[in-house]
Amino acid sequence: MDVDVDGTLKTAYALARIKGVSLNLANALLKMAKIDPEKRAGFLTEAELERIEDVVKEPARHELPAWLFNRRKDAESGKDSHLISADLVLRTKMDIEQMKNIKSWRGYRHAYGLKVRGQRTKTTGRGGKALGVKKKELIAKQAAAKSE
Repeated sequence: MDVDVDGTLKTAYALARIKGVSLNLANALLKMAKIDPEKRAGFLTEAELERIEDVVKEPARHELPAWLFNRRKDAESGKDSHLISADLVLRTKMDIEQMKNIKSWRGYRHAYGLKVRGQRTKTTGRGGKALGVKKKELIAKQAAAKSE
């Protein structure tokens, strides 16, 4: 899946290193591929790797429950699917751009770099300059004032 994983990790944890694959999904994928999750990733055979790759690419075909997928009832296709790695990143960017284009509230918040999910913004989420005293500048100003 275009990801190098550590061979010393257990297979489930190694699969979870792939963007878009959680630990729960990794365990379900291994169960469908009939592979022991306690086995280390470095000791997998080529046949086992192919089985894992097949299940990861098409989890719906292997009768995994839809609640494990990250694209349920997709707006374009209306089907349940699961995206991983670069496809997931691209689709997320496209979704955010669509929200901005239709000028939804979430799109507005994304566009202005504000919190999107209802968090408070009075004290947190301040981007830009740090607040508080800049000690070095104050010391430099005091030294300049004393020398004059």
